[in-house]
Amino acid sequence: MKEKLVSSLLEGKRMEAYAEHRTVDMNCCHLCESITYKKIPGKEIGEKWFCIDCLKKLKEILDTLDQWEEELAIGSKMKEQMDESLGI
Repeated sequence: MKEKLVSSLLEGKRMEAYAEHRTVDMNCCHLCESITYKKIPGKEIGEKWFCIDCLKKLKEILDTLDQWEEELAIGSKMKEQMDESLGI
């Protein structure tokens, strides 16, 4: 029992030392505040870090930006036509 307790304490100390050693490699995502490390890679843009998930979402948004702009333009044209037809 005493050996298990001592080995458990030693393992805890090793894990604590490893975590302190690796915290230099860990960063926090500026958008979602998740920790970027091996399982969730991140990229530094300027002085801020972003995780791969947030970068994927941003890429998807930027890829569909033209579609959003077209929808907004159609909406404004429809409003102008309705205003003209109502005489406003």
